[in-house]
Amino acid sequence: MEEYLVPTGFGEDEFIEKKSRFIGRLWPAETEEEALARIQEMKKQHYDATHNCWAYIIRDGAVRFSDDGEPGGTAGMPMLQVLQREGLYNAVCVVTRYFGGILLGAGGLVRAYTKGAKIAVDAAGKSMKRVWTVLYLPCPYAWYERVKLETAAYGGIIRNTDFGSEVELELLFPEAKTPEFLERLTDMTAGTVEAMETGTEYRAFPVQENEKD
Repeated sequence: MEEYLVPTGFGEDEFIEKKSRFIGRLWPAETEEEALARIQEMKKQHYDATHNCWAYIIRDGAVRFSDDGEPGGTAGMPMLQVLQREGLYNAVCVVTRYFGGILLGAGGLVRAYTKGAKIAVDAAGKSMKRVWTVLYLPCPYAWYERVKLETAAYGGIIRNTDFGSEVELELLFPEAKTPEFLERLTDMTAGTVEAMETGTEYRAFPVQENEKD
């Protein structure tokens, strides 16, 4: 199964450019129908806006954009290019503009809609959809903090922690990183701490800043 980035959730931010108000919003969207529904929702909510420009990319599906009345090529395409540069799929972005009375020119519009899409992406966050290996790891308290650090270093996620006579951890690792982590765990603890693979899951989790390539 392929790995790809999706929005972590809904994101919204806004800014003022020469008295025009730009509101950027981004949602996850698994289907084109869902993307179009979000766009219609914004058009109804902001019926009084000057423009509601949009772009979306559906994995193995449609890629669409609209300038919604702005000069051709100044809004929808720059927004789509932001999604593409960010590597996002299953994402729909709408940038709403309330005109402030000062023309921005073609270059200014491209920059404004690019910024509107980018701040929406940043607000939503990015998650990697991939195969994750689930590990059960009973850990002595003496190793707990070190195991947490190594888990983060190898792009893993601690999903559950139970504190008893020892710490019982449920960890998820990118499938490709699992052997590296297990080898590191064995070396680090001289084989005294062992993890058991309990399954795999194909799902999205937020990208870890310190995840190794």
